[in-house]
Amino acid sequence: MNTNTSPIALVTGGSRGLGRSMALHLAERGIDVVLTYRSNKKEADAVVAEIEKAGRKAAALQLDVSVASSFGSFVEQVRGVLKNQWQRESFNFLVNNAGIGTHATFAQTTEAQFDELVNIHLKGPFFLTQKLLPLLADGGRIVNISSGLARFALPGYAAYGAMKGAIEVLTRYQAKELGARGIAVNVVAPGAIETDFNGGAVRDNKQLNDMVASQTALGRVGLPDDIGGVVASLLSPENRWINGQRIEASGGMFL
Repeated sequence: MNTNTSPIALVTGGSRGLGRSMALHLAERGIDVVLTYRSNKKEADAVVAEIEKAGRKAAALQLDVSVASSFGSFVEQVRGVLKNQWQRESFNFLVNNAGIGTHATFAQTTEAQFDELVNIHLKGPFFLTQKLLPLLADGGRIVNISSGLARFALPGYAAYGAMKGAIEVLTRYQAKELGARGIAVNVVAPGAIETDFNGGAVRDNKQLNDMVASQTALGRVGLPDDIGGVVASLLSPENRWINGQRIEASGGMFL
């Protein structure tokens, strides 16, 4: 496949956890990747090196999705990278993955915690996608990342679950409004996954891990590759007719 005609995906939060898995799975399918990282350039560069080792092109850009005022300059960086590394003016796939976890009961959630979650999980993807629209190719695709917590309720995730519920509604509006450009928009909702998300609680707390596994039809907690593969598959040519849908990848959690 000619590199200059290969699809290009932009994955936010692609230096670790689910985003890293998504980036690597996309590269395995012949897709070049621009990934973002918030603070750990070394981790991001390591992912770029892995992708290049697999024979694809990649680049890493710094981005804090909680700072919407930085999006204009970030878009110009993306434009420059596309021109310099790919001799292209557009990319094909956007994956809004970057996020954090906050655990606090509804009664104890502070305004500062709430505002941080809004900025990262709702305002960030909303306005970043908006700013990137001129660079997203017609016929391209967007994948937003939600959570099983938008469907089922676990104490301590009221604010987080509410943000993800908003992203699921936003996805349908984006699909409706961007359809004229042939752009499909879907949302993937992972269940509990063993990563360093939320302090690595699901991975490191055996009691929590066992509880999740016992409530999951397939009998275990999810792994990053369970989600990376779903996103890569959703962006494959054979799935181009899926649009405006919520796809939960949780192994059958809380059925």
